[in-house]
Amino acid sequence: MRHLFLLALAITLFMSPMALRAEMTLLMAEEDGCMWCARWDSEISGIYPKTPEGNAAPLQRVDIHASMPDGIELGRPLYYTPTFVLLNNGREVGRIEGYPGEDFFWGLLGVLLRDAGVQIETSG
Repeated sequence: MRHLFLLALAITLFMSPMALRAEMTLLMAEEDGCMWCARWDSEISGIYPKTPEGNAAPLQRVDIHASMPDGIELGRPLYYTPTFVLLNNGREVGRIEGYPGEDFFWGLLGVLLRDAGVQIETSG
């Protein structure tokens, strides 16, 4: 009985830091033929996963015309491509509609992450 208690305590202590940490994701809504999506791809997509922002909020791409994956709760519908939605445990906490260019993108994403409580040294 004591062994079961110690095992349960160890599992609880091991799992609790993971349970307390929010899981951030950057959802990118795109569509075929979107020239701004293509521009984002050429300027950002190759480096995004290697940045502090990409590490803090890994990218998840969705087609704007498809149904949202399970577990995603948006604050309002998606109308424009690209739209970048910052998700905290699947729930929208901020968004960037359109692609304003590389310099503005990094700045806007940094503000979204900061407002969501993510402290990183930004790339922009």
